[in-house]
Amino acid sequence: MSQELSRPVIGLSCGDLNGIGLEVIIKSLSDNRILEVCTPIIYANSKCLNFYRKSIRDNNFQFSIIREDGKLNFKQANLMNCWEEEVAIHPGQLEPEAGKYAFLSLEAAVNDLKSGKIQGLVTAPIHKKTIQSDSFHYSGHTPYLRDSFEQSDVVMMMVAENMRVAVVTEHIPIGEVAAHITVKAILDKLAIMQSSLQRDFNINKPKIAVLGLNPHAGDEGLIGDEEQKIIEPAIKEAKQKGILAFGPYSADAFFARGSYQQFDAVLAMYHDQGLIPFKSLATGEGVNFTAGLPIVRTSPDHGTAFDIAGKGIAKYESFLAALYKCVDVIRERQFFDENHANPMQKRSTRMLANLEDEKVADE
Repeated sequence: MSQELSRPVIGLSCGDLNGIGLEVIIKSLSDNRILEVCTPIIYANSKCLNFYRKSIRDNNFQFSIIREDGKLNFKQANLMNCWEEEVAIHPGQLEPEAGKYAFLSLEAAVNDLKSGKIQGLVTAPIHKKTIQSDSFHYSGHTPYLRDSFEQSDVVMMMVAENMRVAVVTEHIPIGEVAAHITVKAILDKLAIMQSSLQRDFNINKPKIAVLGLNPHAGDEGLIGDEEQKIIEPAIKEAKQKGILAFGPYSADAFFARGSYQQFDAVLAMYHDQGLIPFKSLATGEGVNFTAGLPIVRTSPDHGTAFDIAGKGIAKYESFLAALYKCVDVIRERQFFDENHANPMQKRSTRMLANLEDEKVADE
């Protein structure tokens, strides 16, 4: 097994300096057993890192600063100093300065991803307002990474032990959601999901449930017609392309009755439709995974948590889960690529096009 496969180098961006990003990074790396599965590089600044290390009781965190020769210490966490100047840290405060350095951290990590110095990225939470600048004009990490790696589309997918939930629309006002629900948008997301489930999660023939947009999935057009005019045609076309997509399902009954357990992933139409049930029903710690990128990026399923920042009480389990998931996906991709170096002729998709929807309980 190659060194890259057995212990990949993973970059950790620090997120908003006034949030809990550096705290959960320190806590996640305090157990040296993480070094058995990866070599972490923190993109931040030593003084900022020490500021938060002092606020955490009984931590065993140690780090080495990467020098000009670029050599890594495989027995400790590594730090890439992304800036030299003094930075005033005010935990819990909404400040443009904190967002500025969050972007410097992210930018440096992305540059190292592009050059192959690191194999994966785990992003600590940013604040979407403080990070805005001429260099960053996005609603979050996902669209920024999409453009950075010149992808036409990507998928925000929430991952836990018992479920995977993706969304068609991400961080947009609820009043604009319907206008963004198109046949093409749904098809693009389903295609990315299928490819990712196969390559990143080792699921040969993934089954994907598609939710409706309206209450009761439109009730046959009585409560909106997006299901009949857009979502159902998209599902039908997806099947013709060999994607095992089913639905549309009424979102409330689908989650309340456990129907998600019959599928490998769920495609929700908008942010809260998918993330509220995910965060309510997910087993274990949730992870945000960006499907469709040429590199592997994960993040915890929480935000900056300004209300508890700097108090040393932030829970780190979701960040640690994101770090492990990043390593897992890197390994799955490498195994998949090795096993599919000489793919056999693709099977006909005619039978898939005629499959009937999986039956789940209605209201």
